[in-house]
Amino acid sequence: MMQIDVVTLFPPMFTAIVDHGITHRAQQQGLWSLQTWNPRDFVSDAHRTIDDRPFGGGPGMVMMAPPLADALAAVKANGGGSRVIAFSPNGIPLDDARVRRLAAAGKSLALICGRYEGIDQRFIDTCVDEVISMGDFVLSGGEIAAMALIDAVVRQLPGALKEASAADESFAVGLLDAKHYTRPENWRGLGVPEVLLSGHHEQIRQWRRRDALAWTASQRPELIERARTAGQLSVLDETHLHEAAAGVKAQVEDFR
Repeated sequence: MMQIDVVTLFPPMFTAIVDHGITHRAQQQGLWSLQTWNPRDFVSDAHRTIDDRPFGGGPGMVMMAPPLADALAAVKANGGGSRVIAFSPNGIPLDDARVRRLAAAGKSLALICGRYEGIDQRFIDTCVDEVISMGDFVLSGGEIAAMALIDAVVRQLPGALKEASAADESFAVGLLDAKHYTRPENWRGLGVPEVLLSGHHEQIRQWRRRDALAWTASQRPELIERARTAGQLSVLDETHLHEAAAGVKAQVEDFR
């Protein structure tokens, strides 16, 4: 079982991750556990102070190191926190490979959710193993980022999903996933690609590969270059990409 502890000022937010969906079912299966820790419970003043004005001036407040360190110490005393992660736009971008490494390592995770202007850097330097960014934008706190990480990691734990489902997801092979369709076969005058109705598994596999390549080239071309550099694209893949690019160019010219 993977133990996940979250240090947060808002523990009730995490009921969403344990009460619904795949993460709920995985918890019921005993694949992972969650415990939240409020740093306000580790201070003794009447106001339960966990933040203060930043040295050097500036807007907002900064979360203090001592309450966070004491909360983390309690996590570790409880057998958790073998890897400590905080969240910040300054961190390393989270990607599929990192998620899979965290899941495969099977280590207990302690997730530190900052608020306000951030966390005292001394706590980051001395207590945190890695800082993760969810993207080039700012959230009000680390809770949503922590829930996203939990969801992504738990779904990779053996038994949480059908094995093929996790293996076929976007980014699992370095590309975006192919488009998906279901019933009805016709909706608002739009049909389904005929090959998906053929029952021919090899042709369907080939179509999905071509569609994934074309979709990735259109939406995330840097992933194509990354896959090319890593030697993950075959000669046939390159042919499909060339055909897709030619098709897009023809559409543009027709529009003009």
